Amino acid sequence: MTDTIFSSQPAPAALARNALKAAAQLWFVVATAGLWMFTFYIIAYFIVPIIQNGLGSLANTHLPKGFVPGDGVGNLAVGVHVFLAALVIGGGPLQLIPQIRDRFPRIHRWYGRIYMVTAVLISLAGLYMIWMRGGAFGNTVQHIGTSVDGVLIILFGAMAWRTAMARNFTAHRRWALRLFMAVNAVWFLRLGYRFWAFVNDGSLGNMEVLFNILSYAQYLVPLAILELYFIAQTRGGVGGRFAMAGGLVAVTMVMAIGIYSATTGMWLPRLS
Repeated sequence: MTDTIFSSQPAPAALARNALKAAAQLWFVVATAGLWMFTFYIIAYFIVPIIQNGLGSLANTHLPKGFVPGDGVGNLAVGVHVFLAALVIGGGPLQLIPQIRDRFPRIHRWYGRIYMVTAVLISLAGLYMIWMRGGAFGNTVQHIGTSVDGVLIILFGAMAWRTAMARNFTAHRRWALRLFMAVNAVWFLRLGYRFWAFVNDGSLGNMEVLFNILSYAQYLVPLAILELYFIAQTRGGVGGRFAMAGGLVAVTMVMAIGIYSATTGMWLPRLS
């Protein structure tokens, strides 16, 4: 049936559609590799020490107020945040692979519920850490930017759940992808400033200004690219789809540089 549809289309239209699909798949493969590298780092740097030595091991990490003696609730919030982050960052890409979704629909549904609930819990823990515990990097501008992402995660999670329950799977897919982008904003932020350091010979310049920008760009830029992809996929003509495909390839190259720089310049050195 698919072959019939493609054969009935003009050659340029079919080529543009295939180019957009291939560019999206390339982006996803590179992103998945980077997310799994980040997950490995979270497990090795945070979770294994917590399992071995308890929450007190957070005192030996780069987190500000990772562990505060006597602050049982705060320390638990940080620990929960770390464990759940590994769960959603590492497992999220699996929800987007059609072969897994189609072959194991029950697993897809149940992990989807776990993913959405976990994402909300992470956001609530993160908001507590920022505004109640004071255990976050940056200034108020950056805290507001990060908090907006937390609110978006809760909103997108609710909409993804609602559309799934209504069996509106087209809308559910879009809200799930928006949730995926918002959940991984912390990863995009790291890629952003490591890419900036890479192209500037290791210099971050004015770090306060850079992080003021990245605190919002970490989710606004991925979400904007996603919306443009939706438009190109559903309403874009031949030129629009080719342009979007080229844009995705360029974004993927930037992302790959960020992943390389973050892995070799930040994550692996902390594990050595």
